[in-house]
Amino acid sequence: MRSERCQFAGYNGQSLAARLDLPDAAPLAAALFAHCFTCGKDVVAASRIASNLAAHGIATLRFDFTGLGSSDGEFANTNFSTNLQDLLAAAEAMRARAMAPALLIGHSLGGAAVLAAAASIPEARAVVTIGAPFDPDHVLRLITAQLPEIESRGEAAVSLGGRPFTIKRQFVEDLRAQNPESSIGHLGKALLVMHAPTDAIVGIDNARQIFDAARHPKSFVALPDASHLLDNRADAEYAAAVLAAWSSRYIGGAPALGQAPADDADVVVAETGNGKLQQRITAGPHQLLADEPVPEGGLGTGPNPYDLLLAALGACTSMTLRVYADRKGFPLTRVRVALSHRKIYAQDCADCETREGRVDEINRGIALEGALDTEQRARLMEMAEKCPVHRTLQGEVKIRTTGLV
Repeated sequence: MRSERCQFAGYNGQSLAARLDLPDAAPLAAALFAHCFTCGKDVVAASRIASNLAAHGIATLRFDFTGLGSSDGEFANTNFSTNLQDLLAAAEAMRARAMAPALLIGHSLGGAAVLAAAASIPEARAVVTIGAPFDPDHVLRLITAQLPEIESRGEAAVSLGGRPFTIKRQFVEDLRAQNPESSIGHLGKALLVMHAPTDAIVGIDNARQIFDAARHPKSFVALPDASHLLDNRADAEYAAAVLAAWSSRYIGGAPALGQAPADDADVVVAETGNGKLQQRITAGPHQLLADEPVPEGGLGTGPNPYDLLLAALGACTSMTLRVYADRKGFPLTRVRVALSHRKIYAQDCADCETREGRVDEINRGIALEGALDTEQRARLMEMAEKCPVHRTLQGEVKIRTTGLV
C-alpha cells in the first residue's frame, strides 16, 4: 500500500488537506471517507479502514473538513451543509484523477453526511455508515449545556474531545433543518449500516432508524464490543474487511482503474461502471474519462467521443506547427486551435466526392501569435494540412476488430 498527501479546494475555495491511500496494484474501485464530528482524516478509524481497504484493492480518499485538522478555514463558520459541500468538492477532486468514488463511507456524523450527499454523487453505487446518527442534530446532545448561551449570545465556546471549539447559532439551526428521513428514503444506492450495540456516544437505535428509513438493497452488521471511535485495531480491521467484502457485490464488477486488458494496445478504453456511458481511457501512464452529457444519458464527467476526435486533431495541429516553427526559427509565441464538428448534406458540399446522404465536416480555426510576417504565417497554415492526424482522417483507414480474451 502507498499513501499520498494531497489537497483540493473546499466549499469556500480554501485548501483542504487530504490523504489518498492506494493499493500496490491498479485499484479495483475508489472510495470517499467522511470522518466523525470534530475529528480528522487521521483519526484511528479512518486511517485503519483506509489502509485495509487499500489492501483489498480499493483506493480511499480521506480529508479534513474545513477548519479541522490540517485544512484551512474557521470551524466556527462551518455547519453540516458546508460539510456536504466539502464532500462534493472531494468527489470532484477524485473525478479529476479519474477516480470517481463508487463507494461512500461515513463514520459518526460523517455517516449522516454521506447519506445526505449521496444523491449528488451519481458515480457512487454503495454507501456505508459506521456508528452514524439517524438525525444530524444528534450531535447537539454533546453541547446541551451550552445551547442556551448559543441561542442568546449567538455563539459559545465548547470542549469536544478535550479540544476547544466555537459553535455558532447558525450551526445549530442548520443541523435542526436537516431532513434525514427523506434523504435516506431516496438514497437510490445500496446501503450497509454498521454499528456497535454498545456504542455509548451514538446509541444503536440510530442504526435501526437509518435501516428502517432506507429501501433495499440494505444490510446491517453489528460491531460487537467496539467503541464509537473504533480505536481498537481489531475492530477497525474487522469493519474494513466486512465493508470491502460487502461492497464488492456492488462495485467489484468494474475493471481495475487504469488496468489494460491487452499489453500490446496503445490505448485502452473500458467502462467504469459509473453511470451508463462513462469510460476510462488509459494511454500508457495517462488516464482520462470520456462520457456523454446528462441529457444524452451520461454523467457529463468527460468529453464525448467526437470531442476527443477534435481534440486529437487540434493537439496534433498545434504540435506540428510548434515543431516546424522552432526548427525554422519563426517567432511563433503561441498556437490556438478551435474546432467544431457537424453533419451536413453532401449536396451542400461543393468539394466533396460523396454526392448523396450526409458527410462529416470539421471546421478548424487556427490563431498564430507572435511577430510573424506574411510569408511565415502562410507557411505555417500550409503545414497544418500536414499534421499526421489530419492525414489519417483524410486518408484511407482500415479498422480491424478482433475479440480480446
